This record gives sequence, C-alpha cells and structure tokens, in this order.
Amino acid sequence: MLFSSVQYLLFFLGILAATWMLVGAPRLRLWALLLASYYFYASENGWLTLLILGSTQFDYWAAKAIAATSDMRRKRLWLAGSIAINLGVLGYFKYLGFLAQTASQLAGMIGWELGWVETKVMLPLGISFYTFEAISYVVDVYRGDMKPERRWHRFALFIMFFPHLIAGPIVRASQFLHQLDERPALDVARFERALTLVFLGLFKKIVIADTLAPIADAAFADPAGLDTISAWTGVYAFALQIYFDFSGYTDIALGSALLLGIRLPANFDLPYAAVSITDFWRRWHLTLSTWLRDYVYFPLGGSRMATRWGVSRNLLLTMLIAGFWHGAGWGFLLWGLLHGLLLAGERFLGADKDASRQRAAPTLGSLPRRIAVFHLVAILWVFFRAETLDTAFAILAQCFDWNLEDGSTRMFAAVAILVAATLAIQLAAAWKPLGERIGEVPVFARAAIYGVAAFVIVMFNSDAPPAFIYFRF
Repeated sequence: MLFSSVQYLLFFLGILAATWMLVGAPRLRLWALLLASYYFYASENGWLTLLILGSTQFDYWAAKAIAATSDMRRKRLWLAGSIAINLGVLGYFKYLGFLAQTASQLAGMIGWELGWVETKVMLPLGISFYTFEAISYVVDVYRGDMKPERRWHRFALFIMFFPHLIAGPIVRASQFLHQLDERPALDVARFERALTLVFLGLFKKIVIADTLAPIADAAFADPAGLDTISAWTGVYAFALQIYFDFSGYTDIALGSALLLGIRLPANFDLPYAAVSITDFWRRWHLTLSTWLRDYVYFPLGGSRMATRWGVSRNLLLTMLIAGFWHGAGWGFLLWGLLHGLLLAGERFLGADKDASRQRAAPTLGSLPRRIAVFHLVAILWVFFRAETLDTAFAILAQCFDWNLEDGSTRMFAAVAILVAATLAIQLAAAWKPLGERIGEVPVFARAAIYGVAAFVIVMFNSDAPPAFIYFRF
C-alpha cells in the first residue's frame, strides 16, 4: 500500500478517525493502531505477516527473559539467540540468493557446477528496518538502558507501527514506547506541520522523484549508448531521485505519525549541503547512521582505538555493513567500502572536525567544497544504483570520456538546473530552517500554496505509481 496511492489515503483517513474517536480509551486506541498496522503490512505481504509476528513474539520473550535473570550467561544466551534469529531470518530472505550465486561463480572458476544454488526467495517488505529495530530493543534491555515492555500489544505496535514499518525511520524503543503513555494532542501548529510534511513528501515523491526515475533508468539500462552529457544526466537524475524519493517517504511517514499523535525521529538534515563525507553521514539517513554508530562502531571500539589504523578499521567495517544492509550485491559492498575509505581519510586529515565548524556556521567560501562533495556522493551513488559492477564502471567511463556528440543538452540542462536549485534550497535552509520560513507566510498564502501543491500532485500522479526505492531494502 503505497503512501502515494488513493488506497493509502482512504486507509489512513479511516484509521485517523477511529483512533481519535478512541482517544479516551487508550488501550483500545493502541489495539486499533496495531490491527491497522497488521492490515497495512498484510495488504502487500500476505502470509509473510506471520514471519514478523513470530520474530516479534520471540524478541518480546527474549527481552523479558534477559531482565528477569541476573545470570550473565543466560542473559548472553538470550541476547545471542535474539540476534541470531533476527539476522538469520534477514540473511535467508535477503542474502541467500546472492550468497548462492557467489558460491556458484567461485565453483565455476575451478570447474565445478552447482546446479542447486538456483533459488528465488520473496523479500518481505521492511525486513531490514524492523530487524534493526528489534535488535536495538533487545540490546538496550541487555545493557540496562531500558526496561522491557511488559505488555505485548505495546511492543508489537513499536515494531509494526505502519508509518515507519516499510522504510523507516529506524525507531528506537526508547523513542517510541513512552509516547504510548501520553494522551495524544493535535493543536493547530502540530496539525499544520503534519500537513506540510505530508504535502512536501508527496511533492518530492510524485512530482520530482517519479519524474526523474525514467531518466535515471534509461541511463543505467544502456550505458554503452551514452555520451558524456547523457551519462552525467543519468548520474545527476539518480542522485536527486534517491534523495527526493527516500526523504519524501520519510516526510509522509513523519506527517502521518504526527497526525496519529506519535513523533518519529528525523531522518534527513539537508544532506546535499554537506561539506564533507563525514558531514554527509551526519545528515543522510540519520537513524541508520546513529544505529550503526551505537550498535556497530562503538562496540568495535569507535574512535577510542590506540592507533589510527584501529579507528580506520572500525569505520571500514561499519560502512561495509551499511553497504551490505542496503542490498545483496557487490555494488552495495563497494559503495560502503568507498564511503568507509573516505571517512577514514577525512578523520586522518582532521576534516571531520572542520565539518563540525562549517556545519555550525556555513559560509559562502565553503560553497565550492559543498559542490565537490555533492559530486563525489553522486558518483558513488552509481555503484548503489547499477545492477552490476560492469554497468557502474561503464557509466563512470562515459562520464569522463568527454564524448559530446550525441548528448541531449536540453535534458542535461533541465536536470542540472534542478541540481542547482536543490543545493541552493538546502544551503538557504542551513541558515534558516524551511519550517520557520513557511511559518512567516500569511495564512491565506499558505492555504494557496497547499492548494497549488495538491493540484500539481494530482496532475503528476499516475494510476500505477512506482514503489519507493527503499522498499527494496
């Protein structure tokens, strides 16, 4: 059930009305949200709903068992069991095919043929996201950072809450569960903020991301037929598409949750205004970045290692996991590795500290550096998007081949203008948040903006809107 579909609109309006009518009966309200979330998930996943139900039940038991015993051995066994089951399920559904294909290729190199490795497994929607949420919950209980949730329906709602279920943000139990004890409130300011987020997310997805998708798809489908201009057009198109698609989903998720009385954490903070790769990861997919920091990077030793090599190793391992989390393929691994190498290099040179200063007080003098970082990030996105490494290297080769004979300069100009506008808006927002600027607009003007946005969204929306990019992960 896509956020950009009429089906979702009708579903959401129904659950919105039901939950606010039940605001005086908090337990019934939570059960209504939980049942609605299961329906939302089952509408696309069918029997795979049983999978998330089963993993939810085990993690609920595991956290309670960890808190109930003082025996560290038993605590560790329950923790290991929870992590093993979560990662085992994720590995089976997401990585079995890739590992089988890799095994077949390696066997072929020495003359063996493995016919049994041909396998196709349906990937449950949102499995990467809810797996990380479940692991963080059990680990936090094990560490003593929080107490286990005793009421099953509340824990299940934390995992299943439909606005963040499929593509995040990755929510911590400590951020979510305490809100279930609060009486929801929706004043005018919060309602308008939620409405703005939903409209902004739909505009990003339907008007911008879905318009750019065919341009990016065409470039990555036939890299041999590209010249330099059309290759860069494809690179720019995907860099913008993935940002507007993913941040659009997040905006709709945050707005939908806010209308239901739940605050979800932000996931983006003007990532294309970054002054370095370190700064980019402090702005892009924030909930994944902080999850990896707290549950991978810090346990490895973080930046407290005695040597620079130790810190670099931790960064590389963390980013390799980030790459592999996104998808089962060599392109994702290389994408993560390259980001890890750049992060390690910036830490070695001290650029991570410079990024903090630039973030606090952005200057016009930093503009060339920000433009350079955007282009570096855009180039690395090629490995993320390409189906094979050969396709990725072919596109990059065309980008720097300087063959200008057959390029569509009109298309390139349109995409380049959109890139410049995106960077300009994000840099302007770095000085003054967009929410503050919107708040300064007179009420009648804001109403007109919402009306125009709604009209444009309806005009651009199709009968079969494409799924959000991160639904694949």
